[in-house]
Amino acid sequence: MSVKPIGVLQFPGSNCDHDVFKAIQRVHKKVRMLWHRDHLQIEDYAGFVVPGGFSYGDYLRSGALAAMSPAAKDLMEANKKNYPILGICNGFQVLCELKLLPGALLKNESLRFIDQWVHLKITNANKTWVKTEKTHLQLPIAHGQGRYYCSEETLKSLQDSRQIWLQYEENPNGSVMNIAGITNKDGNVCGLMPHPERATADWMGGTDGLCFF
Repeated sequence: MSVKPIGVLQFPGSNCDHDVFKAIQRVHKKVRMLWHRDHLQIEDYAGFVVPGGFSYGDYLRSGALAAMSPAAKDLMEANKKNYPILGICNGFQVLCELKLLPGALLKNESLRFIDQWVHLKITNANKTWVKTEKTHLQLPIAHGQGRYYCSEETLKSLQDSRQIWLQYEENPNGSVMNIAGITNKDGNVCGLMPHPERATADWMGGTDGLCFF
């Protein structure tokens, strides 16, 4: 049986799409770029990744305009069919705008863009996207609006349902409960602010990102 490709969505302003493409190609082998204006032929793919960047220049609100595109809307149908969906940085913001993940990403507490490596704890393992026995990872972040926020009610639900996926060991942006990544209740939709595609080779500074692909 032939392996189906992973689809990587592209928006105007995406700047991590090719990095994600190469990371998936290195591990999964089959990958295909998907333009935001096109409708997805969901059954042709094994899963989907929404990469980082500045979709639509982050106008209006990060991820808000991208969430209105035909391809992004089709992700909602893919979720109903339990397809794996991963959102990285701006992709995490898009998934929150689509309500595929709860909460929102706000401006960093410092009001400054942050570009650094961070230490992460895998709080609740997710085998859909991460294949590793490690409990701690080191990945880079690069964002201006990466502070995860949600209501107390939503936070309790995340805790009760074990949806808090990744947490910062040292909070860089003011995210509630040090949250760096979450999943939906079924575990097929995952979002994180760190960039695993930028940690797939020793020359990059580390290889912990490989397990995401």
